[in-house]
Amino acid sequence: MDLLNTLVEKGLRRELPTREEALAVLATSDDDLLDVVAAAGKVRRHWFGRRVKLNYLVNLKSGLCPEDCSYCSQRLGSTAGILKYTWLKPDEASKAAAAGLAGGAKRVCLVASGRGPTDRDVDRVSDTIKAIKDQNEGVEVCACLGLLSDGQAERLREAGADAYNHNLNTSEATYGDITTTHTYADRVDTVQKAHAAGLSACSGLIAGMGESDEDLVDVVYSLRELDPDSVPVNFLIPFEGTPLAKEWHLTPQRCLRILAMVRFVCPDVEVRIAGGREVHLRTMQPLALHLANSIFLGDYLTSEGQAGKADLEMIADAGFEVEGADEVTLPEHRAAGGGCGSESACGSEGGGVCGSAPAPASSSGEQPAQVPQSSQSSQTSQSSQSSQADPGQVRTDLVAVRRRGAGTDLAPNA
Repeated sequence: MDLLNTLVEKGLRRELPTREEALAVLATSDDDLLDVVAAAGKVRRHWFGRRVKLNYLVNLKSGLCPEDCSYCSQRLGSTAGILKYTWLKPDEASKAAAAGLAGGAKRVCLVASGRGPTDRDVDRVSDTIKAIKDQNEGVEVCACLGLLSDGQAERLREAGADAYNHNLNTSEATYGDITTTHTYADRVDTVQKAHAAGLSACSGLIAGMGESDEDLVDVVYSLRELDPDSVPVNFLIPFEGTPLAKEWHLTPQRCLRILAMVRFVCPDVEVRIAGGREVHLRTMQPLALHLANSIFLGDYLTSEGQAGKADLEMIADAGFEVEGADEVTLPEHRAAGGGCGSESACGSEGGGVCGSAPAPASSSGEQPAQVPQSSQSSQTSQSSQSSQADPGQVRTDLVAVRRRGAGTDLAPNA
């Protein structure tokens, strides 16, 4: 298939695909799915081998968020029956993190609900970071605290944070449809603040909110321009009690196509399968490891995930291996500088990645790659409802509210 050959070649060169090529990946038929996975898998293995990085979430403060993000069970007005608690003490958070690290995780992600941290909150999280690092040599710590004010990213960096997560979630054009209490530009600003402070930027998306293929491509191209080191791909968990509770548009096949598209557009970054993989990929999770090189171990913020032991068995059975604490996740050209960083213009013009020339625009005479015949009609008729054309199976039985781990007296899943 000419399209996939072209995309593999571009991925190995870190060259940006055209928008038409990215859309064509999403429009491929189920008959072509294994070919798509195999092609994106070549790019994944070129940059990351067969390693899978394990990350572990610790929800420092759950629920009662003043923001109105439609997808979130912790949002303002949510009636989802999730755990609600205020800040964990540093020793409590460190104990929770230890469970994930014992299970093989090398990065701990410290998350707190809310619009953004106060200076006192930054102090709390700084104390937690120090507690975790004092007790676990070599651990990576990523903070996810919402919108950052000036100077807060620098303070987190000084406290020992290695990374900061703040997802774009969806395209700029449709952002106002899912959130009204802050803007897309606010999110971009926070990712840029993390970059400028020397933190490894982590920013991703949520698929399955009723977006079009164009929206998915838009947000992934925006992420490429921001140049994060890691891109979490979340699949919407439709919590009862949230505005998006009835949005069941994803199939395992579509999830795989989305992951493949992300890998082709962001070939040399850590692509992480995040929330919702158990709900939407289900028994096809092992195939997704051929596309992504990173997953969360165990439970998520407010929902339960697959058993940690099952995660480890899945990785081994699929022929992959857990990335060791002494192994560097990113390819050498990215690890050396943590991505483009704040002093480089690459990534801001033409969507280039460090060391790569911007891809020529399609109007410059470049001929688009051949689109599979089975995909041409669906690609040319994309609309805002395209992701709803083939709705996924409603599996509310797979949406389990977290009742263990942080904020409870029960042992965590790790």
